[in-house]
Amino acid sequence: MPTSAVAKRAFDLALAVPALILTAPLQAVVAVAVRRRLGSPVLFRQTRPGLHGRPFQMLKFRSMLDEDPALGLVTDAERLTPFGAKLRATSLDELPALWNIVRGDMSLVGPRPLLMRYLDRYSPEQARRHHVKPGLTGLAQVSGRNAVEWEERLRLDVHYVDNHSIAGDLQLIWRTIRPVVARDGVAEAGSVSMSEFMGSEVAR
Repeated sequence: MPTSAVAKRAFDLALAVPALILTAPLQAVVAVAVRRRLGSPVLFRQTRPGLHGRPFQMLKFRSMLDEDPALGLVTDAERLTPFGAKLRATSLDELPALWNIVRGDMSLVGPRPLLMRYLDRYSPEQARRHHVKPGLTGLAQVSGRNAVEWEERLRLDVHYVDNHSIAGDLQLIWRTIRPVVARDGVAEAGSVSMSEFMGSEVAR
């Protein structure tokens, strides 16, 4: 049975607060590096859907240059620098999201927060991924990250919603270490991240 929201919140705070404190020096170093390599702002802020689809501002370290058609910086591939690619590959760009967890916008484990424009593209079954808070890592992330096809990724998200537990979250956190260290599944084949979700075959 899924764990209670109160127990999950206590679990998140018990791990996220120490993690935020311990990674503060590293985050300071990354922030300086981002400022020198990519300029301001250091943090990337984007509105993402949270619990029940309610919007929140997700935080990450910036990994791309500003869009500038005059300089040929339009697509993600053009704007992503080698430095930014390294931040993504090592998941260091995700560290500021610990603030989102402490604030209660996110959980340590859960379906990844995707884009607001995807909300109307989910089938009713896929939309159940928003019945829990989005997570920093999750079942889809340990199953291939961005290399997992959309239908399978969303199926795994809903499976997590129906079966999550504290013990299961601990296992998923442990299982996150290997793909992060190995840098597996950072991007979909032929892309610098992942293709846009255009809607489920079921929803269409």
